Amino acid sequence: MRLSGRWGALDGARDRWSATGARWLKSAPSHWSDCRRQSIAAAPSPSEPSPASAFQQPGAGTASKITIDRQEFQTDSWTNVPSTIISALPRRLHQQPAHPIALTRQLIESRFSTQQYTHYNDLHPIVSVAQNFDSLGFPADHPGRSRTDTYYINKDTVLRTHTSAHEADIFRADTSDGYTISADVYRRDAIDRSHYPIFHQMEGARLWDRRKVPGGDIAKAVWADLARIPKHDLKVEDPNPTVHEERNPLQSKYHDVKEVEALAAHLKKSLEDVVIEIFSKAKQAAIAAGEAKSGTEEPLKVRWIEAYFPWTSPSWELEVFWQGDWLELLGCGIVKQELLNDSGVPDKLGWAFGVGLERVAMLLYDIPDIRLFWSQDTRFLSQFSAEQPITRFVPFSKFPECYKDVAFWLKSSSSSAGGGSRDNAQDFHENDVMEIVRGVGGDLVEDVKLFDEFRHPSTGRRSLCYRINYRSLERTLTNKEVNKLHKEVKKQLVEKMGVEMR
Repeated sequence: MRLSGRWGALDGARDRWSATGARWLKSAPSHWSDCRRQSIAAAPSPSEPSPASAFQQPGAGTASKITIDRQEFQTDSWTNVPSTIISALPRRLHQQPAHPIALTRQLIESRFSTQQYTHYNDLHPIVSVAQNFDSLGFPADHPGRSRTDTYYINKDTVLRTHTSAHEADIFRADTSDGYTISADVYRRDAIDRSHYPIFHQMEGARLWDRRKVPGGDIAKAVWADLARIPKHDLKVEDPNPTVHEERNPLQSKYHDVKEVEALAAHLKKSLEDVVIEIFSKAKQAAIAAGEAKSGTEEPLKVRWIEAYFPWTSPSWELEVFWQGDWLELLGCGIVKQELLNDSGVPDKLGWAFGVGLERVAMLLYDIPDIRLFWSQDTRFLSQFSAEQPITRFVPFSKFPECYKDVAFWLKSSSSSAGGGSRDNAQDFHENDVMEIVRGVGGDLVEDVKLFDEFRHPSTGRRSLCYRINYRSLERTLTNKEVNKLHKEVKKQLVEKMGVEMR
């Protein structure tokens, strides 16, 4: 739930539920929200596409249908999913044996017993707009619904932007008291070492049924279940009351304070148990790599921060103190009762959480660049094993970077919240630039940053300059091939967005 989907980024920014290495974990995708699949057939790598495939929009051309993962769909004016994304769907990294994303998933799942939790890992990424947005109460004007943020197959069908797209269906199926969903999720996003248009989320929930607990006493039943969670000596900062009338309100129409006190305690103790598992493994890996000495590291500590999510109340974020900094790890809360009622289980209540798997995997394995997860280079993949303890990633080489600038005029004054196209250049959105660059350069682009911005004092026209850093993870790029890619980027910007090169 990438605080990468639902659990964050209510202003349209990316979830904060995932990240990378110690210091910059806070900016990566984690994206409850930030919940998103099935076979592992061989697929073209998205890392080095040909320029001709860049930023394809089937609905914008003559094609009326598109085939994705062996399914045929009608296209329309909403269609914006490019071939580079389509080709990556079969990869399903969270299901690949010995892949760091899959190993991270298994590590977290191990703290949620199959006696109470069903683990869903094969839910398909193509979902309806109703599943992805409507079932969760997204307002019609929510920025997450925009074509600048979401990959649309057509106006009624999307690539899920969070694992929560399946939440109402799982609540409705009512097959177990708890569940986790792990899946690939898709969002148009920035290009840098901590963001990728495909990332992986895990969300979980635990529910209790008023009809089934003894005497209908939810609080007593929850406290009894909490006593079964392993005790720990983790240092926990939790200074705020469980509920606060203004900051973190009780759903007083449906729940009483005693119930929520019990639910919150069970939720927090369950997730603290996960933290201990993750960070004890991370410490062991750091010691084995000579990055730390046993017995000298600071005691592990966490803190609970009041938060707001439209789908839970009260709500919290969990932060962990790691290598001298507080890292935002996940978001969680007491499930909004309306969601359960609408799913046909009005007698149930409980909690839910969401976490970004890339964020945790980058921390565990010290992986510095999110693109590495998509590498098929054996020098990367051979470093991970389900049979061996977690070890720190050893870089196999550092290839030189190559910076290129691209500067252009927008046609007229523009908004940063629109959906730029050649026919409507006023609706400029930076994600459209990122999508074009990613479509041309694929994983040969390390990052793209707005380098300069200028507004002409007389005409009011706006000029932007982006700096593109081309760098392969696997080889040295030649000037000739980088120049070819950069020329194609400029061409696509003019054709797709109607800009004027400077």
